[in-house]
Amino acid sequence: MKTYVQPGNTITLTAPYAVASGDGLLVGSIFGIASGTAALGESVETALVGVFDITKVGSQAWTAGARIYWDDTNKRTTNVATSNTLIGVATEAVAGGAGDTIGRVRLNGSF
Repeated sequence: MKTYVQPGNTITLTAPYAVASGDGLLVGSIFGIASGTAALGESVETALVGVFDITKVGSQAWTAGARIYWDDTNKRTTNVATSNTLIGVATEAVAGGAGDTIGRVRLNGSF
């Protein structure tokens, strides 16, 4: 087929801010996880689907299956929808202690 480009599980994006491998990044409506380090304006290979351990708001409990959003201002995930971008769902519960700052998220890859 002449119109096929690639599977789409990963794409190359221009980093909207400095990112390290494993960091989330939001470019317009596209959210993904950086597979390498990139400075602002550099190209970075970005995973759009899969399950990832991502930085989350501490002191916020999650339940498995909860909708998870990207807070682009603070560069972390949250279960608060207001002013944030839906990126996927929690795949396991996370306690709400101040030190519970990592959550496991299945990216929806639908944008």
